Amino acid sequence: MTDEHRPTDTDAVALTATSPQAALDQARRIVLKIGSSLVFDPRRKEANRAWMAALAEDIADLRQDGKEVIIVSSGAVALGRARIQTDPKKLADKQAAAAVGQSLLMKAWEEALAPYDLLAGQILLTRDDTERRRRWLNARATAQALLHHGIIPVVNENDTVTTEEIRYGDNDRLAARTAQLAQADLLVLLSDVDGLYTADPRRDPDARHLEFVERLSPEILAMGTGANADAGVGTGGMVTKLAAVQIAGSAGCATIISSGLNRHPLKAVREGARATLFRPASSPLAAWKQWIAGSVAPAGSLTLDEGAVSALRAGKSLLPSGVVTVKGRFEKGDSVRLVDTAGTRFGVGLVNYPHDDVARIKGHHSDDIEQLIGYRGPSVVVHRNDLVLEP
Repeated sequence: MTDEHRPTDTDAVALTATSPQAALDQARRIVLKIGSSLVFDPRRKEANRAWMAALAEDIADLRQDGKEVIIVSSGAVALGRARIQTDPKKLADKQAAAAVGQSLLMKAWEEALAPYDLLAGQILLTRDDTERRRRWLNARATAQALLHHGIIPVVNENDTVTTEEIRYGDNDRLAARTAQLAQADLLVLLSDVDGLYTADPRRDPDARHLEFVERLSPEILAMGTGANADAGVGTGGMVTKLAAVQIAGSAGCATIISSGLNRHPLKAVREGARATLFRPASSPLAAWKQWIAGSVAPAGSLTLDEGAVSALRAGKSLLPSGVVTVKGRFEKGDSVRLVDTAGTRFGVGLVNYPHDDVARIKGHHSDDIEQLIGYRGPSVVVHRNDLVLEP
């Protein structure tokens, strides 16, 4: 992954919005989660092409405004089962349905986006892909490269290979992990309700809709497990949506829960339709750097020359030319200490190369990397967004 494919400090922003409408206007990178009930037409037993076409128009409008969009879409299993006879109780049959349905799902998205000259790129994930750091980095690299080339990533769980033990369980959580992985600043969960209520509005005439939630307090979380639990939010339920809000929020990403039953669901929110916005505690980049600083044990260290130290303190990435010595045995994606020539630690970062490759390219220009190690990797050893400097 080249340096330009990495997230920049301006890719994700700390949203200050207090309404769903303002959040969609402010966001730069948006993850959009769409459930099976919206994608699949049970009467026709095929993709809901009219609805998908209308949503694609909404996405094209967001793109025109300079925003990046990632789609997390369910529907493969439902589409597959409409084509082949399967036993819903058998895992192998579900995987077979997913194998057939995934190509149908991607074809439907490609057809929906094509009138707007938008290309879709498929990313299939398992839980291991977002919980094992090296695979997480590889998945992030793919998403970043697709966005860099103007392609809409379409993400789904890889149901053809997952078992119950390694499944996400629902695409709300998958969408939140995708937002975390992509360092998005906004997650939109399209549902069959228009947000969070203080109680089930179908049963309680005094139930209040909440447009803005500043913090996921115990009282707010209780709304997901109480009266709202079965308030028409599909198989995932409101509790899984609030769990997704927590995951996204920990990564600095705001979340909107809104209705997907409108023909143009995103346009409706931008025009003031009822929805709920959940604000995160920090920005995506700040949350990511906090995780690097406090959650990863360094596996080695890099000694840097004076010029590299100055460049990093000025907000630059670490080039191989600035590395003097390499200590420890580490792999791509591991955390390393950054020290100056006096041995003083001044930072920590996630490295783009294993220790032996860094030893080969240290002191050299980025253009020499491919010749020295035999493949073309990133132009930097540690990207500026993947390092934290000490005061």
